[in-house]
Amino acid sequence: MHASTLVRTRTRRPLPGILAAALFLCVSIAARAQISLSTAVDLAEKNSPSVHGAVANVQKATAALDETRDAYIPSFVLGVSPGYAYGFPLGYPSFFNATSQSLVLSWSQRDYVRAARAAVNAANLNLKDAQQQVALDVSLDYVELDYDLREIAALDEEHAWAEGLVQTEQDRVAAGVDPRVSELQAELTAAEVDEKRIQLENDADAMRQKLAHLTGLPAIGLTTVSASIPPPPAATIAGIDEQSPPNNPGLSAAFANAKAKFFTAFGDAKQNYRPTAVFAGQYSLFEKTPGYTNYYKTFQYNNVALGVQLTFPLFDATRRARARETAADAVHAQADADASLNLLSEQRSTMRDAIRELAAQQRVAQVQSELAQEELKTVETELTNGSGPNSPAVPPTQAQRAHIEERQRYADMLDTNFSLMKVELNLLRATGQIDVWVRSSLK
Repeated sequence: MHASTLVRTRTRRPLPGILAAALFLCVSIAARAQISLSTAVDLAEKNSPSVHGAVANVQKATAALDETRDAYIPSFVLGVSPGYAYGFPLGYPSFFNATSQSLVLSWSQRDYVRAARAAVNAANLNLKDAQQQVALDVSLDYVELDYDLREIAALDEEHAWAEGLVQTEQDRVAAGVDPRVSELQAELTAAEVDEKRIQLENDADAMRQKLAHLTGLPAIGLTTVSASIPPPPAATIAGIDEQSPPNNPGLSAAFANAKAKFFTAFGDAKQNYRPTAVFAGQYSLFEKTPGYTNYYKTFQYNNVALGVQLTFPLFDATRRARARETAADAVHAQADADASLNLLSEQRSTMRDAIRELAAQQRVAQVQSELAQEELKTVETELTNGSGPNSPAVPPTQAQRAHIEERQRYADMLDTNFSLMKVELNLLRATGQIDVWVRSSLK
């Protein structure tokens, strides 16, 4: 008994170790989870509730189009009504019946079919618009996370130089070379670097959470692949002018929706004063129940009726009111589409102006970064080779401050680059080209 118990104990003991190893492996994979921009966009489109809703709207519009066109296809209905009759028959003695009905002539149905087609087009455009909005949301969050990570890496280097500057100033103050204010200035620089790093870490965590919600991936350890981000779309933006036609799927969907409503209004207006023809057919198998032969001279089992029903609407106040209602709805939809066009044109103009301003700021930040690099090279050269026989010696703190200044200018350049790219991506979204920019990373 003791030996068997010991054996069971030994065979079960490795299980916690296996679970721990599996948990460690999962944590390790999550800790280094990398995802490209195009993959993130694909996952977000598959995971987006707005895209799912737009797909359902496309299916609904397609079904409505089929329903409108199928009005000319005869319908078939089968029925069985067994029963017993006593006394004078209250109806015909049908045991089995089949009926068929279809639309033959309608002045309005053609407009209804056109309205349904326009509604399908609008639904497809809304789906494309939802996909592009998801692509924009993912791109903005992804690019911001990438810039945050790059700027955090630059701040880590700046932090190391700032800590070295604090230590050097403390030694120089203790030796009586520099005043106490120099040490405080160094500590302030180090504190500002720490503060900015905390802000960037918080922003990076927020971007990871947003990307996790969009893609369905875990937020912990989510990182970017910088090479998967296409270059800034400067060339594409330059080809967009004020006179270029809008290519926004949301705007196109608004006009398609207005077109569908106008076709519906045309169809409702034709419901008045125009005839409608409907085909109808019926077959009935009568049953010879007690009592029917007492009241009818002749009786037969198989009975068929075929015919066309013509309807001439001479006056129908309800239909006339319905026609006015749908006409007003169509005018309202057209006004909304025109207002969306004006708003899009204004947004495009505003974003183009913002791009010009940010491009100038980007150039300033880039030159400042290059200037800081050159000044750093000069200081390092003077420290290595000396500043000349008649020039004062370069203090070691100057090199440390030059390194800190270079990293600060580099971080400023990253900030301006992201600000410019953010507006450029929004302009691509407004012109319906954001998905083209995302897919360009796959080429």
